[in-house]
Amino acid sequence: MSIGTLTVVGLVVLAVLVWFFMRLRRQDVLTAMMEKRRAGARLVARAEYVEGLERMPVVLALTSDTFHYENGDLEASFELPRIDEVEYGNELATGKNLHEGEQVLRLRSHGATFEFVLPTGDSAKWQAVLPARQLGRANAANG
Repeated sequence: MSIGTLTVVGLVVLAVLVWFFMRLRRQDVLTAMMEKRRAGARLVARAEYVEGLERMPVVLALTSDTFHYENGDLEASFELPRIDEVEYGNELATGKNLHEGEQVLRLRSHGATFEFVLPTGDSAKWQAVLPARQLGRANAANG
């Protein structure tokens, strides 16, 4: 093997190791966030926030008055009264189907839609603490 070939192979191996390290590091950050939120939340779980074609791993947490979603680069939340609609389904707003067992949690707030892909088995837990509702029915129930 020539030195050029060894260099290319070495760079590929290095790239794979860096990718693997970053993935493990992200998982550690999410685990730490879950532990931090667990004390004051009704439910804490991992999910994927969908924005366009991108799916980003996040931690979801539901407290008595707020829905949080965060990862190492993002920290966002909704006050529950500001969520107009809650839906669950097996298809993203883009029409793309999910993997077997995954469900989407879709929130609408003031005309904006936010989608979170829940892992297999978590949808029932979320539906129990954050039931599906539509704007008309939510307002009728509150008013």
